[in-house]
Amino acid sequence: MVDKLLTGFDAPSATYLYIDKQMRDHGLFQAICRVNRLDGEDKEYGYIVDYKDLFKNLEQSVDDYTSGALDGYDKADVAGLLENRLEKARERLEETREQVKALCEHVEPPRDSQAYVAYFCAKESGNAVQLKANEPLRLMLYKQVAAFVRAYANLANELADAGYSKDEAAKLAEEVEHYEKVRKEVKLSSGDYIDLKLYEPAMRHLIDTYLRAEESRTVSAFEDTSLVELIVERGAEAVKDLPEGLRKSEQAVAETIENNVRKLIVDEQPINPKYYEQMSQLLDALMQQRREHALEYQEYLRQIVELTRKAKNPAASGAYPKSMDTSGRRALFDNLDRKEAVALAVDAAVRGSLQDDWRNNPFKVKRVRNAIKGALDGDEVATERILELVKKNNGY
Repeated sequence: MVDKLLTGFDAPSATYLYIDKQMRDHGLFQAICRVNRLDGEDKEYGYIVDYKDLFKNLEQSVDDYTSGALDGYDKADVAGLLENRLEKARERLEETREQVKALCEHVEPPRDSQAYVAYFCAKESGNAVQLKANEPLRLMLYKQVAAFVRAYANLANELADAGYSKDEAAKLAEEVEHYEKVRKEVKLSSGDYIDLKLYEPAMRHLIDTYLRAEESRTVSAFEDTSLVELIVERGAEAVKDLPEGLRKSEQAVAETIENNVRKLIVDEQPINPKYYEQMSQLLDALMQQRREHALEYQEYLRQIVELTRKAKNPAASGAYPKSMDTSGRRALFDNLDRKEAVALAVDAAVRGSLQDDWRNNPFKVKRVRNAIKGALDGDEVATERILELVKKNNGY
């Protein structure tokens, strides 16, 4: 209720204010101050939805209260109220523009798709250490490009009014689309794509609305599906849905797939160390063959697709007895020298000792440990290793 919102200067700040009653002078001015407070890192300005067309009287209200009545208001409330909106929007746009350019200035010429991927992902494709080390840099790229796109969208329909010439406006639009393409290709090449929607709320809508004149359409099969998942589903045909900048280079395609498969292996390794160590070795060997030109491109694609499927779905690899029908049993089998009987015995012992929320209770953990130890004939070293494995496996 508006009456409740305007009871005092200590009222919490708001981002959106809906005006559906008549206000003027003091009340109208205080309402504006309420949404004008920048109380968080993500808030750049507030929104007022004016159902009563009161803003025709706003100028008079501001004039009245800047002649001395502002003395009773907190400086944080009224700061920026009289600033020119277009000037501030242009400042914000140029600020985000320069931030993105500065972040990308060390990308090596010719600054094509491959160069951006090498800089933000890994110079050596499939290098897990480089991929991890560059993760903060990628997060900064995603965040800054999203801010740049939003700042552009806020001013896109008023660029001429903000002082941009026709040529300047065209160059600006070109830069926004370029960096958005870079963001998409880097996220896809690193395997980050599905995980980072936090930095791009309504990004597809902003791009479609302000940069593309044609009817909105899905331009990539990766909007809601990872590259790994698409390869598992469609095989080498998935390559056809890569962004053009990556798709036109066989090396860029190979490096993109290798980075994604490496990330999958690193993420899944704690669940089944032996199996994913083997997958990592197979990937290393395949990458080496590609770099030495020992494989034709189509044969490379066939083998990397097969490896991707095995890494994503160990159950379908054909490497397990029928009894190894859960992820937990498969992990025990691989990490107990592929001894089926021992793996089944440990699995039964673990399941028979599990209690609710056992991982967070040392007494319940001890119960599971003792059960594993019994199944392994008192082998302390193996018991500790398998206990850690069981803790990390969601099947238990």
